Amino acid sequence: MLKTIALKTSMKTLALLSVTAFAATSGLVFGTMQAASALSWNWNYSGTGIAANGTFTTNNTPNDLGFYLISGITGTRNGETITSLQPAGTPIPGNEPFNVDNLISLNTQQLTIDGFGYSTSGGNYSSPFFANFLPTPGYLEVFSAPPITLGSENFGTEDSELPISFSATIITVPEPTSILSLIALGTLCAGSALKRNKRSKFTEKKLKKVS
Repeated sequence: MLKTIALKTSMKTLALLSVTAFAATSGLVFGTMQAASALSWNWNYSGTGIAANGTFTTNNTPNDLGFYLISGITGTRNGETITSLQPAGTPIPGNEPFNVDNLISLNTQQLTIDGFGYSTSGGNYSSPFFANFLPTPGYLEVFSAPPITLGSENFGTEDSELPISFSATIITVPEPTSILSLIALGTLCAGSALKRNKRSKFTEKKLKKVS
């Protein structure tokens, strides 16, 4: 009889440890599924003689005004491949001293007055931004092409500042592998618990007969 009680106590302890381990592991999987370290976006803009589109990578937490920080960019502008993102806190060459901040939002106003900047395979630079100083506020793109002359007041005939229509949307979704891992883990733990229950009942009956 004492053996049966000891066995039951032992099995309860094992079951509790299994549930605890499963909860902890599930928490790790859920955490992976719920919180992506970065977000992916689709973006595009167009204007007279301008067509640009691509993707952004940003952090996953907006600031107090709802803006995310762009950390990476891909895409094309008028057939030229985008080669790099202009570092935040610096101006695109030829548009000094207007620094970009590389912020993007899902708000109605998606860019700030500083906007973002990038370079292209043709040696050109672009900086879309929100022009709140216009009679009717809207988006503009500053375009700077070789030969680059420092200073926004030194715009050449190859440079421009034109109205554009701008749009960006988040495209990140939970990774299917994370969801599948969770399902597989739950199935494995449930199956193991069922097998343990069957074995423990069989062993318990044998012990009762011996007693």
